[in-house]
Amino acid sequence: MRSYSIILCSLLVLLTNNVIAEESKNVELLAASCAACHGTRGHSEGGLPSLAGMERLYIIEQMTQFTNGTRPATVMQHHASGYSAEEVELLANFFAKQ
Repeated sequence: MRSYSIILCSLLVLLTNNVIAEESKNVELLAASCAACHGTRGHSEGGLPSLAGMERLYIIEQMTQFTNGTRPATVMQHHASGYSAEEVELLANFFAKQ
């Protein structure tokens, strides 16, 4: 019984690590589409705002406003509407940690 528990725990750890690694890959792919305007990993070198280091909730709020049209912007309304709420949260967490 003890060896069964050890095997089960090992499998759970492996599965959890795979889910975390997959989520990390997904958010990096999502963030790559932001890089053209906001720089690699959100570090802008141009006239557009850097996303790196912004507060997570601020990013979520801005993306929500772009999506619902309360913050008008031609390009960002289009981009923001393509993300699910979960993807916006992943992006917000990603950029806040940069």
